[in-house]
Amino acid sequence: MPAVVDIEKCTGCETCMDVCPAAAITMEDGKAKVDADLCVDCETCVDECPSEAITME
Repeated sequence: MPAVVDIEKCTGCETCMDVCPAAAITMEDGKAKVDADLCVDCETCVDECPSEAITME
């Protein structure tokens, strides 16, 4: 299951983009957005998100 971003918690720090090995995360309107087709379910972004805005669905 792909990672999911809670846009209410996302601060737009781009940490998740930097650590995503699949380049599945982009920024949209200052918030992280995960491309479910590219996400490899590694949970790296979940572990690295400082605002705990990303979870695995």
